Amino acid sequence: MRVSVIGCGYLGAVHAACMAKLGHEVVGIDVDPWKIGELQAGRVPFFEPGLPELLEEVLAAGRLKFSTEMADAQGAQVHFLCVGTPQRKGEYAADLRHVDGAFAALLDSLEPGNVVVGKSTVPVGTAARLAEDLAGRHPDAVLAWNPEFLREGFAVKDTLAPDRFVYGVPDGGPGERATAVLDEVYSAPLALGTRRLVTDYATAELVKSAANSFLATKISFINAMAEVCEVTGADVTVLADAIGMDERIGRRFLNAGIGFGGGCLPKDIRAFMARAGELGADQALTFLREVDDINVRRRMRAVELTRTLLDGSLLGKRITVLGAAFKPDSDDVRDSPALNIAAQLQLQGAAVTVTDPQAIDGAQVRFPELTYERDLDEAITEADALLLLTEWDEYKGLAPEHAARLVRTRNILDGRNVLDSRAWRAAGWNYKGVGRS
Repeated sequence: MRVSVIGCGYLGAVHAACMAKLGHEVVGIDVDPWKIGELQAGRVPFFEPGLPELLEEVLAAGRLKFSTEMADAQGAQVHFLCVGTPQRKGEYAADLRHVDGAFAALLDSLEPGNVVVGKSTVPVGTAARLAEDLAGRHPDAVLAWNPEFLREGFAVKDTLAPDRFVYGVPDGGPGERATAVLDEVYSAPLALGTRRLVTDYATAELVKSAANSFLATKISFINAMAEVCEVTGADVTVLADAIGMDERIGRRFLNAGIGFGGGCLPKDIRAFMARAGELGADQALTFLREVDDINVRRRMRAVELTRTLLDGSLLGKRITVLGAAFKPDSDDVRDSPALNIAAQLQLQGAAVTVTDPQAIDGAQVRFPELTYERDLDEAITEADALLLLTEWDEYKGLAPEHAARLVRTRNILDGRNVLDSRAWRAAGWNYKGVGRS
């Protein structure tokens, strides 16, 4: 099919390349000339494993091109809206200016029978509002809402072989037509057994917000348990193993640490709370405020654990933070717990060096006051303490004997509980995990 993808940031660039991989003829459109130039040249302006190779493949095949002109969307049968919905400045609510602007610009390029498909994470009620606008301008076109469920580091796999599709469509004939079109777009993964759920607009919009809220709650729950473990002498990792054996609970997302970050979970749960308040259902989501508070508290707890490692004082101590991205296999530093902790340590008198395999450029923009070092050995040389805050493989595989030869003092905070504590202690390190005796 002929497909346009409006917005070529993280979601849009991945979606455009994957749609071309599925055999469609795709044009990706964005207002940023630099971004479009990079993508058209086969260069991905962010780090995502597997995407550079895929982009090169589909560009060479001639099934994908990029443009800054919305008029180039003409001729496409399906138009995917993939623009961002950041948190509104000074508020919890989502900023929909980019969604509304892209949608308004697209209206001039639509043709009879087109299907517009929203993929952005939006407050419930957005799709119904946009559908009303669409009906006023193009009564023969139809809007569907098809939320994305991408995990950074696995985005290509999650697009080509997702665990489910959710279609939010209107009732009657228009909804049946939109469903048929989306089934054709996703025919390859559907043929391989990907599950599909067809529902109304509101439910489709709520799926992503509800899923992220549940995951955030699970993470904050085990981090709250880590706080209890620290004052009782219990081990949160064993506790998580034990309760994770219960099939009703499961072990995934029960890893205690410094909390979640990134461009989705924090802003999505806040936007969910804000929208519930607008609809008069704010009491239903008051628990999410505590989820958010626990998450933020973990960052200050990491600072205090570091102070304890250093005999009660951070002043003048050389601290190396291993990791700047909010998670491994990503260069995303939005709301990164690691960077927030690094900045807090520096504010309290420590000399902080941050290292990361992919995220230093982005980190320097957000926290220019910190010192950065790309080489791991250089970063840890003469350090008084190491803080493993992003669980990149090279940090998990760091040999304690090798690190001991470089640092000044053998102190390490395992902020993700991924190291072998016995091996580090055997090598003479003062090891501290999160929620572990």
